[in-house]
Amino acid sequence: MDIGALRAVDGDDDRRFVIATAFDMEKVDIGASIACSGACLTVVEKGNDWFSVDVSAETLACTTLGSWVEGRRINLEPSLRLGAELGGHLVQGHVDGVALVTERRPDGGSLRFGFEAPAAFARYIARKGSVALDGVSLTVNEVDGNRFGVNIIPHTAACTTFGTLRKGDNVNLEVDLLARYVARLHSDMTAA
Repeated sequence: MDIGALRAVDGDDDRRFVIATAFDMEKVDIGASIACSGACLTVVEKGNDWFSVDVSAETLACTTLGSWVEGRRINLEPSLRLGAELGGHLVQGHVDGVALVTERRPDGGSLRFGFEAPAAFARYIARKGSVALDGVSLTVNEVDGNRFGVNIIPHTAACTTFGTLRKGDNVNLEVDLLARYVARLHSDMTAA
């Protein structure tokens, strides 16, 4: 994982982002996928310390990417390679919606964040279940309707953009893959 920065933005309806990174770009192929704050994007051009991605109007409209400006810090994660350690839950980089930060407060040595999820996705979020926010795999601490909370340990705050996240900010939300399929299966079985 890396925290990159948006170096340049070009275009209106569709956009090209140039993103600065500490990744060894010699090991990243053109056409590779990199999750950019949770949105899986394709590398279309690269240099020693940067890469470019094209972002469609659909992605700009359905994620936080439409509001990104030069200088924005971005959580970066390359695709999981077969045989690599899986250190969290399965995160696809398919953003479901945008969640609002409703709270940020100290909680012991950690940070406690509250979020409001879009109503259509709240049913997929469960206490002690998994959620990905800006591409970071997290455990849900509590749920109340479409609001939920997570705890961020100091390491996660330092190594992701959570250290600078504030109340009123928006984050990309990806619900747990298994929760989505269980809900679909339940819906199909109920309809039958």
